[in-house]
Amino acid sequence: MKRLFCILLVSCCWHFCFAAGDKNITLVTAAHANARVQYGAEHLRKALQAAGYQVKLLTQANAPAGAAIVIGLLDDALTQKAIRTYKLSISQTPGKEGFTIAAANSHTVIGGTDASGTLYGCLELAARVRAAGALPTQLSFTDQPEMVLRGTCVGIQKPTYLPGRMVYEYPYTPEVFPWLYDKALWIRYLDMLAENRMNSLYLWNGHPFASLVRLKEYPYAVEVDSATFKKNEDMYRFLTKEADRRGIWVIQMFYNIILSKPFAEKHGLVTQDRKRPITPLIADYTRKSIAAFVAKYPNVGLLVTLGEAMEGDDMDVKWFTETIIPGVKDGLQTLGKKTLPPIVLRGHDSNPQLLLKAALPLYSNLYVENKYNGEALTTYTPRGPWAAMHREISRLAAADIDNVHILANLEPFRYGATNFIQKCVQAMHTAHGANGLHLYPQASYWDWPYTADKTTPRLLQTNRDWIWYQAWARYAWNCHRDRAAEDLYWSGLLDKKYSTQTGKDILEAYEQTGEIAPKLLRRFGITNGNRQTLTLGMFMNQLINPKKWRVWPDLYDSDGPEGETLLQYADKEWQHAPHTGETPVQVIKEVVQHGELAAAAIDKAAASVQQNQAEFTRLKNDVYCYRALASYFAAKVQAALWVLQYQHSHQLSDLQKALPLLEQSVQHYRELAALTKDTYLYANSMQTAQRKVPIGGDDGKNKTWTELLPYYEAELQYFKQHLQTLQAASSGTSTPANTLHLQAAAVTLLSPAKGRYQPLSGATVFSDKDLRLAMVAPALKDLQGITCSMQQQQTAGTTLQFRNQQAVKVVIGFFESKDKSFLQEPDLETDAGADNYGQAAIRLRHAISIPSLPPVNVHTYYFAAGEHTLTLGKGACLVLGFTGGSAGDAAEGLDWMFEK
Repeated sequence: MKRLFCILLVSCCWHFCFAAGDKNITLVTAAHANARVQYGAEHLRKALQAAGYQVKLLTQANAPAGAAIVIGLLDDALTQKAIRTYKLSISQTPGKEGFTIAAANSHTVIGGTDASGTLYGCLELAARVRAAGALPTQLSFTDQPEMVLRGTCVGIQKPTYLPGRMVYEYPYTPEVFPWLYDKALWIRYLDMLAENRMNSLYLWNGHPFASLVRLKEYPYAVEVDSATFKKNEDMYRFLTKEADRRGIWVIQMFYNIILSKPFAEKHGLVTQDRKRPITPLIADYTRKSIAAFVAKYPNVGLLVTLGEAMEGDDMDVKWFTETIIPGVKDGLQTLGKKTLPPIVLRGHDSNPQLLLKAALPLYSNLYVENKYNGEALTTYTPRGPWAAMHREISRLAAADIDNVHILANLEPFRYGATNFIQKCVQAMHTAHGANGLHLYPQASYWDWPYTADKTTPRLLQTNRDWIWYQAWARYAWNCHRDRAAEDLYWSGLLDKKYSTQTGKDILEAYEQTGEIAPKLLRRFGITNGNRQTLTLGMFMNQLINPKKWRVWPDLYDSDGPEGETLLQYADKEWQHAPHTGETPVQVIKEVVQHGELAAAAIDKAAASVQQNQAEFTRLKNDVYCYRALASYFAAKVQAALWVLQYQHSHQLSDLQKALPLLEQSVQHYRELAALTKDTYLYANSMQTAQRKVPIGGDDGKNKTWTELLPYYEAELQYFKQHLQTLQAASSGTSTPANTLHLQAAAVTLLSPAKGRYQPLSGATVFSDKDLRLAMVAPALKDLQGITCSMQQQQTAGTTLQFRNQQAVKVVIGFFESKDKSFLQEPDLETDAGADNYGQAAIRLRHAISIPSLPPVNVHTYYFAAGEHTLTLGKGACLVLGFTGGSAGDAAEGLDWMFEK
């Protein structure tokens, strides 16, 4: 009986693999095979050799008689001849980038619809060989990707600005980007993309042309020296050639309108000015730059960002149709090409539907890229206006690409929630109608290629975050894989990585922690943008008075399931009204549970880990960090709810109930600071003044938990002190008055003014409209406003020229409206320069009312002593005057309870 079992076992193995002694195999490609086919064949050869095979790699026109694998396009003569010779059956014809593998006994054919498909067929068979340790003898398999574009991005940018430059301005130089010239590093990265069947690579930079092309009309525009220019040419040609071998399309991104620094200085311009008009000189320089780039690098695509560095739908349409598209066509004409390569239009801070309708008659091959959950990852149930926009784009464009962007709520901790990721990709198809993926690094985008881990040497993002890249790529190829089988697949990979049998527990820790940051941000966040770093926490005034911080509506309208904000929940609780959807209390309970389950799972796995122990220790610490973060938020949110209830009840006991919870939150934050003190260099890789929540990141400050801890400890102490003051008061319910008082500053106005007014009830503020102030915050009453023409503001904008002996702030009132007839408030969500003068934050909310007009929010622009010009965009606003440069901010509502 035992002998019969052995015979049966050997018989079964024979049907799956070659006999143990038959380890010779010939790989055959056609002569002059495409470079992608050659790359795939070489990849398969290495996998077979690692499995113990003796491999010959030949180019010939006939299918050999012995054990062989024939590789080529499905309709090639060699491939068709092999199918007939080996009597193989091809049941399905794959689509674009698809392949079929047919094997019988010792003969195998890999046929691709195109060269990329053949490459992917080789990768598929190589993966099966590695998994089984042998080559299958019976196989019929056809596959193709679901998404047209599947790509990653590399930011050729830095965490901080270069001296004398603005955001996104980073010339390609070895001094600034030494890794950019490391060819071995690029080969490893491109191999990783190919292994994951990615077919696009986006390079992000504000103005790359001045590092890569030289224009005969503007030779002085080049931003690098001759030696560096040659290095850049060499690097770019190497990168694009090696990418093409792997089926990867390199796409260069740029912003509009950004000029090269030497070009701008030559013509007395600034490199960026969101509000400047299009001039013939600027348009000619940009058009010629694009044309020269297209002609020099014909296999490189362009990703066009019309937003941030220019303003207005009309400007976007004009620039895109009269400068960008003509520039691409000029380059194609130089090459003698008529086929239009895709242009990828980034929808950010623009109206992509309007742009498409204007541009499609001129250029038919347009792709559009838009963010998935903003600059974060919050949900696999996207909805609302953002989803509707995606669906409309998908009907207009050749491809709608979902961009998983920045991940400001995930960094710097590891993320490997494969189930969450799979559902996100499914939602891209079903909710957005998207058929492309543009994937950012999981963390440290601005610090590529390194992670934030405090290690020597520093870790590479692609090594640390391997599961991030593999998961998104796997589901971009096919998002409909069976979930139970997927759990086994990922558990097996983790078993192999850590030489353990508890990969399922490590996966469980990934899945549980993967819910924490998305749920926290979508229920308590200010924004889905990178002006907020969620893992650094939030201040109480950001929880109880979020409108002061300008809540981004899409975070709550589009980037999560239907539910309630903290303020809505508190109001409903007070009114005893029914709740709707996902609630804040539900979320804090869930995230605490996620944290506990994740910690239990990672602890269970720890004892059996046999290899990569250092990385496992870092992963385990990240799990503990997530647990501490969840507990911190849970305690602080509960404290905030008692404070919000006090606003209704005026019962001091409600504030007293908040105190122990706020103390608990600080204790959990101390734990988070301790866990990260020796393990992380920073929380966020964008270390500039653009970051605002929980606190500004000016000059690279406030980027670690140990830096933030004293702020939260002080917040607790202020609350205790104010609570004691209230307890000592006889009524126990009084609140201090807002003592903010803006004194007028002495300024010499150099631009003409139509009059002056004092911001008091009854004052007329426009020269051409009989509109009078009804309510004015007392803090503004001593200022001297400047009377403007509303019509002129709406047609030409507002320009102030002035001279000041001391630092001042210009006080501007913005009408709270999205109507384009009003000047739009500074918005870091869409304009990276929206805080260049400290103007992004609302200083006084609803400080002024004018009958029939929206309420007015007050912002201030800071200027040091000197002579200045402040240019505002088109739209009506109030110029309320000038105040001292050191004037403080208002404390609204109960904000004062948590401030000095």
